[in-house]
Amino acid sequence: MNFTRWQSRIAAVLLGFALLNSAQVARAANTATAQPTRMTVERMAHLFSSKSSIATIRMQIVNEDGQRDIAMKIWSLGNKLMVRITSPQDEAGVAILKIGSDIRYYLPKSNRTVNIPPSMAMSSWMGSDFTIDDLVKETFLARDYSIITSFEGQRGGVAVYEYTLTPKPDAAVVWGKIVLQIRKADAVPTWQGFYDEDGKLVRELTFSQFKTVGGRIIPTRLVMQPADKAGMHTTIDYEDIAFDVPISEDTFTLPNQK
Repeated sequence: MNFTRWQSRIAAVLLGFALLNSAQVARAANTATAQPTRMTVERMAHLFSSKSSIATIRMQIVNEDGQRDIAMKIWSLGNKLMVRITSPQDEAGVAILKIGSDIRYYLPKSNRTVNIPPSMAMSSWMGSDFTIDDLVKETFLARDYSIITSFEGQRGGVAVYEYTLTPKPDAAVVWGKIVLQIRKADAVPTWQGFYDEDGKLVRELTFSQFKTVGGRIIPTRLVMQPADKAGMHTTIDYEDIAFDVPISEDTFTLPNQK
């Protein structure tokens, strides 16, 4: 299987899982923003943060090559993440280990492990709408972006807050602007837009199928759609997820990838 194509597919699931499992937006809110904005975003982070988790997901990719379904299992513990493909059969066993900003791929057919250096974090993934920056940079939004409340009202009949993140001077970032929309009732995300330096929407991430898991409400379906590719999208469905479960540190080692 083409390694670049594999990168584009797995980037989607890692991005989606990072959104569910990290407190990146809360860290962004720790800037000098208005108190109501900070409190609302921190509430959102409380819903998504967890010491550990185990998830089973299914990812559907629809692009110019047609449709493809991939099933995988994900383990997380702090800043560690392990992803292992379970189907289809020709890709089963492929694994990704992420510790901090260090990302390594294991390809069982060639018995090869590939390290992705941090220097590639700002690069686009060929054939993909995702960048490595999505994976390793989310927790640094507070350092690189300023956050403001840009809208409060109804979107699609739902009361929401909308936050706009803009790069701070001299910040080395990919996006010219990020817009985050969350429901006022329970502080769960409904939509996220990524814009270029000219303010043009590049891609959008939609959250839906909200469920209560471990006492928290989370979106169990995420759909990423590029703005300039009508009909193309990637859907991530969480079939099962458990928070704050015991996970051995040995899970996040290269020998365990193989």
